[in-house]
Amino acid sequence: MAEHDARQGPELAGRVAIVTGGGRGIGRAIALALAREGARVAVAGRGMDRLEATAAEIESAGGEAIAVRADLREPPEVEALAAAARDRLGPVDVLVNNSGVAGPTKELWEVTPEEWADTFAVNVAGTFLCCRAVLPAMIERRRGSVIVIGSMSGRRPLYARTPYTASKAALIGLVRTLAAETGPHGVRVNLLSPGAVAGERLDAVIAKQAEATGVGEDEVRERFALRSPLRRPVDAAEVADAAVFLASDRSSAMTGHDLDVNAGAAMG
Repeated sequence: MAEHDARQGPELAGRVAIVTGGGRGIGRAIALALAREGARVAVAGRGMDRLEATAAEIESAGGEAIAVRADLREPPEVEALAAAARDRLGPVDVLVNNSGVAGPTKELWEVTPEEWADTFAVNVAGTFLCCRAVLPAMIERRRGSVIVIGSMSGRRPLYARTPYTASKAALIGLVRTLAAETGPHGVRVNLLSPGAVAGERLDAVIAKQAEATGVGEDEVRERFALRSPLRRPVDAAEVADAAVFLASDRSSAMTGHDLDVNAGAAMG
């Protein structure tokens, strides 16, 4: 059982983390937050310019980071990511499965099989492949924290976004079952479900929702705000703080949990 005395130095000092989709938005915020707490971080994804910018920001603040290009739809690239993190930074203690695609904004009957498959290929199969690549070493060492970034949309409908919401709902089952499988080996697996997170992704979602529903973007934005008792979107830094908690020993008794960070827009 972890000791919960006064903190002594950075909370994640000496640990190694992989953050997929670490070049922007939530992923970038999580990578920076983990690094501030002492973790050595591998940021992964497809856009090397943004990944390298995140890694450079970590290093300029005195941390250690690498940028690794990996398409999570390609099993060999995921295996190469795990190997790069291990060989260049050390054994992986924390895996943050953040990469995801928004999928189409259409009624279900207009969604093509290709659009459906691509959404699941990244959001669900990509998570599976990353876990598959990293977990054996965690299990051997009998320690590790796997964090899957879900969404309140996994439990609350989002109009014309069936592929996305279905993929996020699938992650709930993945996390709970994987937690049961890995718990006896000392590894924890948790879901972190943000609400509407301020930034370019939310702006794009609002624009597409406005187009799909035939109302103005200001009205859609207000509807998103009114979903929350706090009447505001979530900041990426707030999601990152929750990720640090799940990565740390402070959450040592938590596994199979869905942690909401959505300003109260979805409860329970």
